[in-house]
Amino acid sequence: MLELITKASSEQLPLDSQYPIVLNPDPILLNLKPQSQESNDASFIKRVEGWKISQTDTEIIELGQKFFKKLKIKLKNLKSFSKVEFVGMLNSYLEKNSEKLGTSVAIEQKDEGYTKALIQQLGFLMGEAVLGLVLEACFAFEIWEILETLIVRGLIEGSCSRKLVHNLIEKRRSDLVCLCVKHVSDLQVSDILSVLRFFLSPPKDAYGTMIVIRKQWETQALSAIEMAADKTLGEKTLKFAKDAAILLMMSHDEFTTSELCLHYLLSSPNLDDVIFSACIGKLNGSEIMGFVRYLKKWLGKYQKFPQVCSSIPKASSNHGLKVLDSIPSLEHVTKCFGFVLDEHFSSLVMHPEFCEEVKSIELIVNSLASETRFCCKLANLSKLMLKV
Repeated sequence: MLELITKASSEQLPLDSQYPIVLNPDPILLNLKPQSQESNDASFIKRVEGWKISQTDTEIIELGQKFFKKLKIKLKNLKSFSKVEFVGMLNSYLEKNSEKLGTSVAIEQKDEGYTKALIQQLGFLMGEAVLGLVLEACFAFEIWEILETLIVRGLIEGSCSRKLVHNLIEKRRSDLVCLCVKHVSDLQVSDILSVLRFFLSPPKDAYGTMIVIRKQWETQALSAIEMAADKTLGEKTLKFAKDAAILLMMSHDEFTTSELCLHYLLSSPNLDDVIFSACIGKLNGSEIMGFVRYLKKWLGKYQKFPQVCSSIPKASSNHGLKVLDSIPSLEHVTKCFGFVLDEHFSSLVMHPEFCEEVKSIELIVNSLASETRFCCKLANLSKLMLKV
C-alpha cells in the first residue's frame, strides 16, 4: 500500500491531464461498488468499479481540451494572431462553460471588463494546461488587466506560477509583482529573492509601474482621512477609520516608492520564514544595508505611534481600504531584522556603517521596550483596580 502511494505521489501528471478540473467527488464515490468477480479476501486492496464522472463535467473537460488545442496552434504564429482575436476566443470558451453550468454574467458589454467578470465567475474551470496558455497570451499581447484578475482570484498555482515573477520583472510590472507576492501561494526561493533584489535595487525603467503603487496608497490614505472626519458614521466605524488613517500615513510617509512595494513582501501571508531567511542570506552588502534602513524606518514609525503596535485593523470590503492587509506589523519587522542578524552579522559587524545603524536601532528598540513595560504595568494596575 505504501509503495503504491509513494509511486503515485512521485509521478507528475502532464498538463493535459484527463481530468484537468476539480471534480465533485460526491456523485462519483456514491456510485462506486466492489467488483463483482470474486477476489482474494486476503488482499489488502479491494478493487471497485462504477467510476463515472457527470455529463456536465465531461462536457466542460472537452471544452477545455478543444480550447487548449486551438489556442496552442494560434500562439505558434503570433503574426497572424491578434489581441482582439484572443480575447474573443477566451470569452467564447468561458461563455460556453457558463451555458453548461446554467449561469450568466451581468455585464453585457464585450470588453476587457466583461472578460474579467467571466474569469472571476468561471476561471476555476480552466485547467492548468489552459491557464498556462492564457498566461502566455497575456504576456504576448500585454493584457495586464486579465493577468491581474487571474492573480487576484488565486487561480495561478503549480506549474503556472513558475517564471511568473521573473517574467513580470522582465516586463517591469512592479504592480503585478506586488500582487503575486500577496496572492500566489507557492512562490519559490528564486521568486522571493528576485522580488527582494528588484525592490531594493530597482532599475530606472521600473518606476513607471511603481508609481501606480504609491498612488494607490495615497488614494487609500485620503479615503481613510475623509472617513475619519465624517461625523455621521458610527463610533466603531470612526475608530476603524482613525486607526486606518494613522497606519496608512505611517506606511506612506518617508518611504521611497520601491520601499512601498516591499511592504507587500513583509506582510505576505504566503511567506515562509525558512525560505525568506535563506533569501536574505543571498543578498549582497549594499542590498542588506538598504533592507536594514528600510526596517529601521518601520521601527521608528512604531516608536512614534506605539498605540498601533498591538493590532492592525483588517481591511473591509465595505470600507475599500484593501492595502491595510499589506502593512507589516511590528512582529513582521522585528522578525526580518532577526533574519538579517542571523544571516549576515559576522560579516556586517566589521562595517562601521552597519554598526552605526545598529546603535541607532538599539535606541529605538529600547524605547519600544520601555513603552511595552509601561503598558504592561498599566494593564496590571487596571486589573487590580477592577478587583477592588
